[in-house]
Amino acid sequence: MTDNKLWEKFPDETIELLFTAVEEDDIVDANTNLPGVINLHCPYKNIHENYALCLQFWRDGFTRTELLGLVNHCMTVPTLSSAVRLRYKYIRARYKHLRFAQRLYSKKHQSSRLFSTTTVVLGHFQDAFRNGNKKNLHIYGNILRVLLSKPVWWCVNYAMSHFQLETESGFIAYRQEQMRNLKNIISNQHLTGKEFHDVRKIVSQQVSFYDTLRSIDPSNREAYRMSRFLAAINGIMGDRHDVMVSDKLSGGNLYDKPAELDIDIRQRLELLLARYPMQTK
Repeated sequence: MTDNKLWEKFPDETIELLFTAVEEDDIVDANTNLPGVINLHCPYKNIHENYALCLQFWRDGFTRTELLGLVNHCMTVPTLSSAVRLRYKYIRARYKHLRFAQRLYSKKHQSSRLFSTTTVVLGHFQDAFRNGNKKNLHIYGNILRVLLSKPVWWCVNYAMSHFQLETESGFIAYRQEQMRNLKNIISNQHLTGKEFHDVRKIVSQQVSFYDTLRSIDPSNREAYRMSRFLAAINGIMGDRHDVMVSDKLSGGNLYDKPAELDIDIRQRLELLLARYPMQTK
């Protein structure tokens, strides 16, 4: 098991770089292309550092009482200010980034159950107040009140520090497996909402890896280019996913009805798969 006393602490500048990278995850940069060669090697030291930064990014970004206060505020105030919405968005982004880190770097490639549940419910809660769905707002708000209680918070915080990290070879194998899953999904001409969401999860997870790498080492141009290329895919897919979720909350069937994958998204994904090394040298 990994001891939480061994996690590195990074300077504020590194945290700010990661914040900037995460904030750019939905921005489409048409001028950024994939590197000529995608290098999958990532020594154990880097795996440990990457997770340590993601953990610090989550822990230092807010307090339990602040998030609980935001949840209560969103449940009681009919019209939320842009500042409140933005603050909530940034906290949820920290949760998502750490959940990706758990899936990437842990031996089991899974996030702890309570943490993953909290991240999912934070998303449903955000969808509810974005779309004015009062029923879901109160359902997920009350669930969050439990998940953000002191006993549950202690369990979550402990679990995020104590687990086994993946080896370098295992980390490479996991990322290759994710790319094979991606290839299999988009082999279909039409994707259901779940399949579309599964593709985006794979892309978002890869983005988070390169966001962390470029923040620890700003001179890593390959990591920067990978981050920006994947962020473009993530951004285009995110816009579509928001439409599908909004439609579902209003009683529509866009999320469940198979639809053709946008040609721009498909071409970008196919380029990524064509260049991604599927065999370790």
